[in-house]
Amino acid sequence: MVYKPKDSHGGLLGLVVGIIVFGFVIWGINFSLDEADKALKWMLLVPTFIFVIGYLYLLLGAFIMSYKVDEGAVTITAGLNKKRIPLAAIDEIIDVKGQANLFPFLGTAGKGYMFGLYSGRGLGSMKMSATYPEDGFVVLKTKQGVFGITPADSDGFIKDVAGKAGKGPQTIDMDEMDPEVYGKAMHKDENFALFMRLNQAFLIILAVLIAAFFPGSGAPKIIVLLMVLALALYAFNASNAKRLYQFSPFGADVTLLIALAVNGIFIILTVVGIWFI
Repeated sequence: MVYKPKDSHGGLLGLVVGIIVFGFVIWGINFSLDEADKALKWMLLVPTFIFVIGYLYLLLGAFIMSYKVDEGAVTITAGLNKKRIPLAAIDEIIDVKGQANLFPFLGTAGKGYMFGLYSGRGLGSMKMSATYPEDGFVVLKTKQGVFGITPADSDGFIKDVAGKAGKGPQTIDMDEMDPEVYGKAMHKDENFALFMRLNQAFLIILAVLIAAFFPGSGAPKIIVLLMVLALALYAFNASNAKRLYQFSPFGADVTLLIALAVNGIFIILTVVGIWFI
């Protein structure tokens, strides 16, 4: 039987955001740099195109995702990734209730979609192929690795796999987990959330300044490149801060503060470039 994941618009949202962000970045690089800057232009465009390909690869899982259970195996499909896990290789089936404390190693996450390698406090490292895992998910611990998935009919999926694999399912309630095991969570950290929002606010301020006052101001076109660099810096520092958080919440905050400071400088340079040059 094939089980669909929980309904989600995460893929569509990710696609729209990707088109807007990468579209602007590619346009901004081409607009800001002339033929005299051809080497620098391609130094920026080549990694951008690589990131676009990687982003589309990761995002594809949001549109193509299913969990198939047959008499011999569980098959997890997410985009171009298909993992077949023999029933004999399944060691544990865990029904995770509530919001787990997850940290990314290598993956992508947005509203309604999570894909890639993650670490979960009290659960260990796992490969997530999920939608809305914050509402709970199913963990399959196997000899081929640990997998986190979100079938819409989680009870039916667990019963089906448990019956065929001959393994009794377990339940872990995140709300009842020992706080020492659960650890400090990003989604409960007000300082981390504040620094993320401030970074996003600085990006919006910079975008509004350029969109409203740059056209016709006589400022150099390189001003637009500041917005491109600000987006790249935010993406780099935000993702690294989330990875760093599980080891050092303070270090994660500092990473976001560095991005905030640099984007603040970009705002100052934009103001100076538009009104005083």
